[in-house]
Amino acid sequence: MLKTTHSCGFFSCCNVRLDNIINFINKNQSLPTCIDSSEQFGWYKENNNQDITYGYFEHYDNIKNIEITFPIQYSEGYQFSNYNNLDYNKITPVINKYFHPSTEIFEIINNIEIKYNLNYKNICVLFYRGNDKNRETKKCNYSEYLTYANEILKLNSSIIFLIQSDETEFIESMTKHFSNNSIYFKDEIRHMNKCDDTVDIKMKLKIYDFSKKYLAITIIMSKCKYIICGSGNCDQFIMFYRTNNINVIQNLNGKWINNLI
Repeated sequence: MLKTTHSCGFFSCCNVRLDNIINFINKNQSLPTCIDSSEQFGWYKENNNQDITYGYFEHYDNIKNIEITFPIQYSEGYQFSNYNNLDYNKITPVINKYFHPSTEIFEIINNIEIKYNLNYKNICVLFYRGNDKNRETKKCNYSEYLTYANEILKLNSSIIFLIQSDETEFIESMTKHFSNNSIYFKDEIRHMNKCDDTVDIKMKLKIYDFSKKYLAITIIMSKCKYIICGSGNCDQFIMFYRTNNINVIQNLNGKWINNLI
């Protein structure tokens, strides 16, 4: 049995859980027969005795015909790395088995797709995870996002920008600049004025529901034609659900990595 206990922000929990699973696979050259994650995702529980893992993810025993090969090169620190270098071929099957969205998450995705009339082939994501993330990595100025967004606009003048952030100022800045060709999920996300904290700590109302919506939105972002993002747990899981970093422009510690094709 493998027991995972890290309990912090949602994708921090996911990243450490993934790291633990991969370490187990590499060490034992086999899959764990049981994974106990009941002590994770504590920020989002109404009752600490709950195991809410499978509110987010389908139980791994229900995911069949997944071929996982090893050794797998991965560490939770890879969130702050060049996403060109992630071993997608070996990591993706692990994601498919242990982080496959639950039926409820798929329902949330479907509802958002219908509500906002999403056409993935014509959307560019502007994703900025700010606030307390500045403790961990160097964040760029908002204006740098505009530089690359305008580059994509030259490629496709009808592109729609999907703006996603925990910083109110970023949302306001981008929606003002792209007033005629942008959307954001105003009813499904939480955001606050820039500060050294996280929405999960400052805005606890319906936190479990919003965490499920955030997982759904992360998967939605992964499906879009283009992505402009930073580096961190959230950004990396967009790549994992995308299964690649094609047409992704990544900011890593103040430097830009352009993988447009």
